[in-house]
Amino acid sequence: MDRDEILSWVKAERLGLADLLDELEDHEWATASLCPKWTMHDLAAHLTLSTRTTIGVVLKGAIKARGNWDRMEADLALERAASFTPAELIAQLRETAGSPRRAPLAAPLDPLVDALAHGQDIARPLGRTREMPVERVIAALDHVLASPFYGARKRLRDTKLVATDVTWSAGKGQHEIRGPVGELFLLATGRPTALPSLSGPGVTHVTTAL
Repeated sequence: MDRDEILSWVKAERLGLADLLDELEDHEWATASLCPKWTMHDLAAHLTLSTRTTIGVVLKGAIKARGNWDRMEADLALERAASFTPAELIAQLRETAGSPRRAPLAAPLDPLVDALAHGQDIARPLGRTREMPVERVIAALDHVLASPFYGARKRLRDTKLVATDVTWSAGKGQHEIRGPVGELFLLATGRPTALPSLSGPGVTHVTTAL
């Protein structure tokens, strides 16, 4: 896949996220996102990190978090949220929306996965709708399924995913899961919020893995 096209998708998603965050009322910044223990303020801080995190920051954070990647990311986000206001974070997100810089070890499609998933982490708890363009979602979903980083291989072992709104499927397992491709993407990234929109014998099978 062309990296310039991926970068253009990432830029569009980041600018869309900045617009979404700009709509939040003051009290909504303290609302819990779909990311455990993160408020909207914390999540906005996280979104500004991928173009600003150096290998030195990662190494220092990893040592502090004793090698726990999720804990390290949470620590970095909370530190940044404590240092910047929502308006400042929105400005930072817009400032580097088109930046090709990625966090150390990140693949070109990881920022797209991040933006698409976190867009739903923000929008859904607030009762807002954020569309996910199908072409971007398919590219992100294929990447999530192939990557060892997201845990999808283990989570979706013995399952077959079948999209009901586009021509797309993946996997050869005996437990089939059907639903809109955007919901399959959220499932693959470990978000239980997708489950009510999915059907098939694989839903029960995968629920325990989320």
